Amino acid sequence: MNLNKIFSFFVPKDKVFFNLFDRASTNLVETAVALKSMLNEPNKEVRSTYIKKISDLEHVGDELTHELFTELSSNFITPFDREDIHYLATSLDDINDYIFASAKRVDLYNIDKVTAPMIRLSELLEESVMLIHKSITLLKNLDNYTLLRENLVKINSLENHADDIFNLAIADLFNHEKDAINLIKHQEILQHLETATDKCEDVANVIETIMIKNS
Repeated sequence: MNLNKIFSFFVPKDKVFFNLFDRASTNLVETAVALKSMLNEPNKEVRSTYIKKISDLEHVGDELTHELFTELSSNFITPFDREDIHYLATSLDDINDYIFASAKRVDLYNIDKVTAPMIRLSELLEESVMLIHKSITLLKNLDNYTLLRENLVKINSLENHADDIFNLAIADLFNHEKDAINLIKHQEILQHLETATDKCEDVANVIETIMIKNS
């Protein structure tokens, strides 16, 4: 290894990591927007085009996560603790995975009518992901502590709201759905959507950890 390569190993790669996180969160916003559009689309043929788009975006998310891990393993100096970078990348990827899983199950289970709670959960998910993107952008300058903190509180609030919607939807499902197969299908889709909002809270928590460690 020549001297330049050795030197580059110790040079902070803040821009590289921030660029990758920005791309990952932007991709995540596109995925969440596509999910909401898909669930609001009554035409199954049109809906399938959104599912294809979500699948493509999920693959992009996987590639960006891999790039982040590669940078993490090849750089000695990082902008934040290595475990926090790893957890942030993993949590962002988890949201993408659960969005894709939700969309795929709507397709595989041949859901004719998407329910209001499913749509509402997708709306809360979209709001959360947009706040995540804004928060990751603000991480470049931790002087934005107050605004960052406000975003994280909003994400936690949205997750609590999602829990309430999920619980009411499940209760309604068990009280009124007489077809056991339909009940299982709808329960699983609702569970994946709610889990996606849980993963948004995980992202908020790791961002808060980064803020505390670097304040």
